[in-house]
Amino acid sequence: MHGYQITFFTRQDRRHEGKPLGEWLIQVAKQLGLRGATVIPASEGFGKSGRIHAARFFELTDQPIEVLMTATKEQADVLFARLAAADLKLFYVKTPVEFGEIGAGEP
Repeated sequence: MHGYQITFFTRQDRRHEGKPLGEWLIQVAKQLGLRGATVIPASEGFGKSGRIHAARFFELTDQPIEVLMTATKEQADVLFARLAAADLKLFYVKTPVEFGEIGAGEP
């Protein structure tokens, strides 16, 4: 299959509709029928403002996270329409990819 690998960059403390943003994005991906999505915590990073965000022992809320998912073109179109309707400001990277499964064993 061909589609996109989409990576969203945000922080642990961001929320949308009462949920952590990473969790909300995972739920949206599941609702749209994507094959999977993963939240990846990072130890440190910076964004457009140049401010360093980091996971520290006493302050994990500032921890940067990535939400990674793979989608067909059609799923990506619906996903971005849903994000636009939610009025979220969110940095992303969208890369064309080929994806699929090999082997007959259990995942």
